[in-house]
Amino acid sequence: MSVTTTLSPKNESVARTFWRYAVPSVAAMIVSGLYQVIDGFFVGHYVGVDGLAGINMAWPVLGVIMGFGILVGMGAGSVISIYRGEQNQQGVGLTLSTSLWLMLGFGILSSVFLYFGTDTVMAIQNASGMPLLHAKDYLNVFVFGSALTVGAGALPLLVRNDNSPNWATALTVLGAVANIVLDYLLIGVLGLGLEGAAVATVISQALVVVGALCYFLSRQAECRIRHMQFSLVNAKHTIELGSSTLFMFLYFSFVLAVHNFLLMSYGSAVYVGAYAILGYVGTMYYLFAEGLANGMQPPVSYYYGARRFKAIKSTVKIALGSIIGIGVAAVVLLNIAPEQIIALFGKGNSELIEVASHGARLHLFAMFLDGLFFAASVFFISIDKGGKALFVSVGNMLVQLPFLYLLPKIWGVDGVWLAMPISNLVLALVVVPMLLSELNKLGRREDNSPNAALAAKAN
Repeated sequence: MSVTTTLSPKNESVARTFWRYAVPSVAAMIVSGLYQVIDGFFVGHYVGVDGLAGINMAWPVLGVIMGFGILVGMGAGSVISIYRGEQNQQGVGLTLSTSLWLMLGFGILSSVFLYFGTDTVMAIQNASGMPLLHAKDYLNVFVFGSALTVGAGALPLLVRNDNSPNWATALTVLGAVANIVLDYLLIGVLGLGLEGAAVATVISQALVVVGALCYFLSRQAECRIRHMQFSLVNAKHTIELGSSTLFMFLYFSFVLAVHNFLLMSYGSAVYVGAYAILGYVGTMYYLFAEGLANGMQPPVSYYYGARRFKAIKSTVKIALGSIIGIGVAAVVLLNIAPEQIIALFGKGNSELIEVASHGARLHLFAMFLDGLFFAASVFFISIDKGGKALFVSVGNMLVQLPFLYLLPKIWGVDGVWLAMPISNLVLALVVVPMLLSELNKLGRREDNSPNAALAAKAN
């Protein structure tokens, strides 16, 4: 592999560097999120509430596969940026080639999981009737397209860490636009339902994978693919750093599955359909939060490798302020006009709109904390603290268990809606001190560094 290491993050202000990565990252996340939101729009309008319930029951399975892709992309991307900060050209190239092998391996593993495990996951969620049939129609397509799903999740992140955030955004836009067009043709025109939605997604992901591979084979790439070497050490490091993001997706899959089960038990398919809509609504904020957090990762990893700790603190403050501010504004908007927003997915079904509007006020009032947790996890990954990142992700999952068990017994469906926000408040009492403590440690390292004056001048 041929690779050149640029120092562009060091040659501009901290804020400018952050936004140079964050703006394309947010744009990429928003556009990529249209895969989910547009699917929900077309399914809600052309298939109905059973289709919304079915796709929501399929997402816990698909979320695991997407998590493998983000694991490779975030893990390998962090390793690559740290190597770039250290001027280790050989490490950059070897990590890229190793990540390609990991994508292939996780893709095969995902196909096996889908083939043998779909019925079990559906049974756990208490799926039955038309929602079950719709979910299986959706997932059967991914048995053959899992490797593309993994690659489409990982490769744009690697392109971004190759100092090409705009190329990464362009790839994501390409996939999203293709998905919208194909959704309209396959669902709206041909009436293929959830099977059509899945085919549209897989074809769109294939375009992203092909485009990213062409990039890494071109002269545009700083790190070009020339040999397909595999390093066990680099693979281990990639998995260690990326495992927390996998657990973040496992967390979302777990939360979806448990909520689906409880809403079917205490309510009906209408409540699962309403929960699906809340997922699409919340996704629009989560995409902003994830985009800002992911945009923070390349410069923070670079600064860590270059031992510019003050720059790390400044970058994290900008990212967290933006993530929490946007989250609070989103909560206020949802409380002012939930019906108008929800009607985009369930127009004409008054029961669905009423259930979803009530659920939005209860279920999403603390969603800005999910943005905080994601940012904290990405921060720990970026500074090579994979264990702490994993703690945040696993803790986010485990802390909900007692609330999901107890609150529905007390308040019924309202208890299901309230379990996640209340558990978020509890977890924040642990994560916020962890985050502040790590930032303070970086500040002390900056103050005690022999090169502190030089680093401060560079900032």
